[in-house]
Amino acid sequence: MRRIALLAVSIAAISTSVLAQGRGAPAPPPPLEPGASQADVDTALLAAPGNLKDQATVVKWKPDFTYTTLRKGTNKLVCFDKSGMALQPAVSIECTNLGNLNRVTQNMKTEAEAGDRAKANAAFDALEKGGTRVKPEFGSVWYHVFGQDKDHVDREHTRTHMTIAVPGATSQTMGLPENGQQGGVWIMNAGTSTAHLMVPGE
Repeated sequence: MRRIALLAVSIAAISTSVLAQGRGAPAPPPPLEPGASQADVDTALLAAPGNLKDQATVVKWKPDFTYTTLRKGTNKLVCFDKSGMALQPAVSIECTNLGNLNRVTQNMKTEAEAGDRAKANAAFDALEKGGTRVKPEFGSVWYHVFGQDKDHVDREHTRTHMTIAVPGATSQTMGLPENGQQGGVWIMNAGTSTAHLMVPGE
């Protein structure tokens, strides 16, 4: 069962990527929505993997945590820029499945209301205990670009990070360790809605 569960997660994590490659010449990127800025789209796509970038949806967050769609894509990936928002570094760009936007909204609202990281973590714990923490899609991939210099968003000044969401997963359910001491893939925050696979080098 453990091997089956792990296989299912692996398939879920790569299926979007494989399907996006398609056959023949790649389709051109979809057009921008009226009034959308190409510069905003390009920035948000910095976190997207190359084979998914051209067909990803791009959104821009508003101060009230709703969003405007800058470009409607054809795959399941959505990208957005959170740079400088509450508790975020100067550069904070993210891509994930469209189905995770409610989770992202809850994250941003909670961080903004808390005002500092310790209070935000306590608020997230309370949501978890109360059963109201929005769960990410199981097997969905989260791509991040982080940096401290908003004027230099490149490999030299930023770092990338990728995780795979496995909400509720534990070592018992997946057969993976709950720490990175063995050097392989492991489950961080096991048993919670925030549980995710940490991949060495990502």
